[in-house]
Amino acid sequence: MNIDLATLTIERAHDAFARGDFTPRDLVAAYLERIKEKNAEWNVYREVFEDVLLLADAAGKRFADGTATMLTGIPIAIKDNILYKNHAAGASSKILEGYVATYTSSALQRLLDAGGIVLGRTNMDEFAMGSSTENSAYGVTHNPLDPSRVPGGSSGGSSAAVAGHLALAALGTDTGGSIRQPAAFTGTVGMYPTYGTISRSGIIALASSLDQIGPITRTVRDAEILIECMAGFDPLDATSLPESLRSQSHAPAKKRLGIPRAFLDTDGLAPTVRDNFLKAVEALTGAGYEIVDVTLPLATLSLAVYYIIQPAEASSNLGRYDGLRYGNQKLGADLLETYERTRGEGFGPETRRRIMLGTYVLSHGYYDAYYNKAVKMRDAIKKEFAEVFQTVDAIITPTTPSAAFKIGEKSDPLSMYLSDIFTVPANIAQIPAISVPSGVDENGLPLGLHIMGPELREDIVFAIANDFEKLK
Repeated sequence: MNIDLATLTIERAHDAFARGDFTPRDLVAAYLERIKEKNAEWNVYREVFEDVLLLADAAGKRFADGTATMLTGIPIAIKDNILYKNHAAGASSKILEGYVATYTSSALQRLLDAGGIVLGRTNMDEFAMGSSTENSAYGVTHNPLDPSRVPGGSSGGSSAAVAGHLALAALGTDTGGSIRQPAAFTGTVGMYPTYGTISRSGIIALASSLDQIGPITRTVRDAEILIECMAGFDPLDATSLPESLRSQSHAPAKKRLGIPRAFLDTDGLAPTVRDNFLKAVEALTGAGYEIVDVTLPLATLSLAVYYIIQPAEASSNLGRYDGLRYGNQKLGADLLETYERTRGEGFGPETRRRIMLGTYVLSHGYYDAYYNKAVKMRDAIKKEFAEVFQTVDAIITPTTPSAAFKIGEKSDPLSMYLSDIFTVPANIAQIPAISVPSGVDENGLPLGLHIMGPELREDIVFAIANDFEKLK
């Protein structure tokens, strides 16, 4: 059966299932054929799961008996750090080679309960450390729009799966922009929800105060559907927000958007990105939005704060990978040598770099000088955003300072870190943010508009993103 994967959305697929135009098995088979055709070239999936057709048949029965939901039969891809019981998960690292999950991520379980189908696990930067998916232990993922370029990272495999029509939607994790930056690079929609909105239980942690599961989709509405399904309090996650906070009434939006002009003076911001952003601002103005300048002097320090807090938490979280309890053990002559060989051979260069940096800032004599100051600065940045949101509904910037770059182009780690300069503030402030396609650069490569909203105001972010999507 010929199904047009390029124009399919979750709602369109659901309606087609309900009408009997095609079945969940037909759709899964179409994606499997597409994966068979393109995955070897693009290196998107680490593994395609063997049980997908059985799940598709079960989804078809739910349409027959009237228990189907909007997500029943929808084929999704998951990042390699999201646990799925009895399926392999490895964070694209040699140190977790052979690990099979013993339970399912709470967020993923909500999608499975709704009838979603997991096609497989996608490639990523090792332990989510990177902005290009070049740091995977299993090779780089190529951008389907231009295979000579990166798809972004660390959720590059998930963004490539959606952009290349190898899945209808995908899940990633976002620590400093790892969903939104690859979404911008591949012309897809990527969402980072308010921290604590979606359970973190069952993800392989990088930085516990920053990580959050989120969707990568073809449309804003598809992202909204996935967020609505996954969101909710989870007693298994100590960082999960209680329902009492989620259910608070909100004042209606006033269609007033803020632009932090200082961010537009960022070194490395491509002229075409600036021009594209200004055109987006003009389009929003024409749609009835009021645009005002806002000042966020502390937020300009977000990247510096991030690269203290994130490596520190990564150093702590990755301390458990010692080769004794799980993962790929490399035996030495004694316990110390076993540790050294397991971690030295199991972790890649970027992971080792951040572990060393994090251990340094947490060490005696430097904890107060670096980590404690960064935590205090994070609190100040959160307060600064909250004050600005008293005057505007949302804050808009470009998503990235450039379009997707060539594979191997950014060999300097510092230049790679700057890829996240517009996305990191949302993670530091723990506020919702979305990247929406906003046009293309001079090479025809996609660019993104980044929209940040107040804490727990996903409704505002989605409303603006939906409005902008209709303007294109």
